[in-house]
Amino acid sequence: MPEPITIVGFAGGIVAIAGHLARRYFECAKEIVDVLLGAAALLLTIPVWLVCAILIKISSDGPVLFTQVRVGKDGKLFKMYKFRTMYQSAENHTGAVWAAKDDPRIIRSCRWMRSSHADELPQLINVIKGEMSLVGPRPERPEILQKLEVHYPDVKKRLSVLPGITGLAQVRNGYDTTIDEFRYKLESDLEYINKRKWRNELRIMAATLTKIRDKKSH
Repeated sequence: MPEPITIVGFAGGIVAIAGHLARRYFECAKEIVDVLLGAAALLLTIPVWLVCAILIKISSDGPVLFTQVRVGKDGKLFKMYKFRTMYQSAENHTGAVWAAKDDPRIIRSCRWMRSSHADELPQLINVIKGEMSLVGPRPERPEILQKLEVHYPDVKKRLSVLPGITGLAQVRNGYDTTIDEFRYKLESDLEYINKRKWRNELRIMAATLTKIRDKKSH
């Protein structure tokens, strides 16, 4: 008869393998769901895309879409798409900074895009390309991430999963505007990563719908 320590070791190995397979299955299924739902959402929101594009073109010079380099899973850099809601070259003098309340860089006729998060719709392209997920920690800009690492060494743990269009931090805390406020976002993001399962994914997506008119967004 095997010794107790052998049985415990064998059982532990089985649990570890089962846990690995469960996580692996979740990741694969999530990637497939992201692409399917992302493509469906893109098609359904085409009318909103057209309205945003027209307003941007008649309100200011410059392209309808703009890209920002963001830090993705495992630290890989990618270009994230957004509708341009700020004036062209808005950061020439300030560099990479958080948006603030009543930010003068924002085009007046495009403020509703930010409060409704319609400006984030082009990120569905990033989801379809596999660079982002529908749900996950929001991706940071490299310049800002470097500053955050000085204050929050655990911030790199957020890079263990694909960044998302929405996430637990967004529905719970809203968007952060300072390094001090970021700690609440980090706590929520790490909680999400440690408790990733379908029930939580659905709850976050459902809660996101209540943020269509978000007074805290900038």
